[in-house]
Amino acid sequence: MAPSLEEILRAQRSQGPAEILGIGTATPPNCYDQADFPDFYFRVTNSEHMTHLKDKFKQICEKSTVKKRYMYLTEEILKDNPSLCSYMGRSLDVRQNMVMTEVPKLGKEAAAKAIKEWGQPKSKITHLVFCTTSGVDMPGADYHLTKLLGLQPSVKRIMMYQSSCYGGGTGLRLAKDLAENNAGARVLLVCSEISAINFRGPPDTPARLDKLVAQALFGDGAAAVIVGADPDTSIERSLFQLISASQTIVPGSNGGIMGTFGEAGLMCHLIKDVPRLISSNIEKCLMDAFTPIGINDWNSIFWIAHPGGPAILDMVEEKIGLEEEKLRATRHILSEYGNMSSVCVLFILDEMRKKSAEEGKLTTGEGLEWGVLFGFGAGITVETVVLRSMSISNTTH
Repeated sequence: MAPSLEEILRAQRSQGPAEILGIGTATPPNCYDQADFPDFYFRVTNSEHMTHLKDKFKQICEKSTVKKRYMYLTEEILKDNPSLCSYMGRSLDVRQNMVMTEVPKLGKEAAAKAIKEWGQPKSKITHLVFCTTSGVDMPGADYHLTKLLGLQPSVKRIMMYQSSCYGGGTGLRLAKDLAENNAGARVLLVCSEISAINFRGPPDTPARLDKLVAQALFGDGAAAVIVGADPDTSIERSLFQLISASQTIVPGSNGGIMGTFGEAGLMCHLIKDVPRLISSNIEKCLMDAFTPIGINDWNSIFWIAHPGGPAILDMVEEKIGLEEEKLRATRHILSEYGNMSSVCVLFILDEMRKKSAEEGKLTTGEGLEWGVLFGFGAGITVETVVLRSMSISNTTH
């Protein structure tokens, strides 16, 4: 007897929830101490005569809470490409040539680590989701990474350009849908960001100080995760389960965070009201996500929040009464790496599960069962992912 349509469709889907089965991270080799960065920045951009602006930039760097950042750009590269050092120099071709090569290359480094932890041959990867805000090309970074890693030509690819800082959350949402709706699927999600696309000299007027904020915050990095459902427990170890995922646009936030591509590369635009807009809407996102689970105590869950900047984190804490340690992992990644856009939430996931194991916690989520991952960026768009942590004893081979 032939199977029914319902049976055919059911067989195409996984039985359990999507789970993170491996995490890998990577940075460029060049590390910059934030305390020294203002002197470096104004020297390489030939702007040392702008003493008032340099003093402002020092204050911005100090308030950023960033201690160090990793960047592909070096002083030698900048000397060879002076168009990157002016505020509005015609430099898009130079920038594109850099990021088209470096974005997939850094992504490969992170992906190789995630695949190694996963423990399965890379030929078992069925889907690839690649996210970057650093440049645009065709075929895209997903194609180039497929070649660099030696993935199967039949791997099903999704390329996400220009999702900005919420891209890590979007990528997890897509990976969850792919894993749960394709039995046996193993999804490689890679986020890779190179700030060469938006590095530029200081603006010619203090009225554009938001452009200096971007230069003080952004760093380079890549992170990758393997996502799949119904893991083979003889080989695979689950780190977190992806329970639900949603996206929303913050009301009244038009123009809050924007980016425009032009001959001078990517120009970021931020308004001062961003921390208030995000913090004022965070509780509604939490209520929508956790009411079905019966949770309304935001200190009873673990937190993976995109570190857009200290002002955002401070206002979120104040608005919903978060205890200081709840954003510990988030603030640590901001301090050690800066804002790496879409990459950050995956770095925080990695930091949290490692710290939880080091401190002898029972679960990958600081000993707690339930958690939330927030990504926020251009739009202002917010991605909310509900996570369930796993027992530490079950995450080691």
